[in-house]
Amino acid sequence: MPILDSQPGLMDALKGEMTPKFLATRSPDGVPNIVPVTSTMPAGDAPDRLIFGNFLLRKSVDNLNADPRVGLLAITTQLEGWVLQGDFQGWQRAGPYVDKLNSTDLLRYNAYTGIRNAGIIDVRAVLEHFRLSKMRVLADYLLARLARVPAAPGESVAMPAPVLQRFGAMSKVCVLTYVAQAAGLRGGQAGGLSYNSDYPVVAPVLSLQPAGKRALVCAQGLAAGLLAGLSAGVPVAANLLTLDVVSFQAKGRWLGTQRRLGVPLGAMAVTEVYAGGPPMPGRRIA
Repeated sequence: MPILDSQPGLMDALKGEMTPKFLATRSPDGVPNIVPVTSTMPAGDAPDRLIFGNFLLRKSVDNLNADPRVGLLAITTQLEGWVLQGDFQGWQRAGPYVDKLNSTDLLRYNAYTGIRNAGIIDVRAVLEHFRLSKMRVLADYLLARLARVPAAPGESVAMPAPVLQRFGAMSKVCVLTYVAQAAGLRGGQAGGLSYNSDYPVVAPVLSLQPAGKRALVCAQGLAAGLLAGLSAGVPVAANLLTLDVVSFQAKGRWLGTQRRLGVPLGAMAVTEVYAGGPPMPGRRIA
């Protein structure tokens, strides 16, 4: 059975034009990058094949052209989600994939332009299926506020006020990614999960919020298994997407994990901040 068909509900989630979906890529030297790519959907003509629109993508395009290994996460409005890994297969600049994406409401009626081309990904693994309750999200958010975060290193940067405000809100989707190789995971098991060597791993961290101006903290909750391989110093990237489609990406290094009331809490020092949408998609702002 195809991988995507083996997960009840996953195909419907991927077909949802407004389902939040995130794409994690890696640079040639292993630095992770993660952005919302809501246009991601099943190709329809090949098992386990996904397509997505090259729309407001910058760094992701460079990374994909240099390294095909990707991580993905899709999460529904009912807080049910899936973490995937796959291989980028290239771009289609004209043809049925481009036509299919441009015919969706998401891209047909956008105020900017249609897609430049269609990206193609073949899924190779589903790392995890998760369900989050609203009460669990609230509890994790409150626990994260109690975290004692280590001092951020000197190369950290202060996040601009709009970024702090967005990360501080509860009504957002936050995800965090790292490259398994950088965390010492070269295939095999970690936290009860099987990892493909050297691929980005994406984890849902809805409780992610500022700890001062230079760090972000989260209660790992149901993502603890996905984050089990992280140790202090590993490069990480986090992205937030709000209900009004505002997105920011923060990059930095993992500061480590502590426990509060039996729940693991993790933190990252922020060293770079990028705008995720118009008018400055992909531009560094801190």
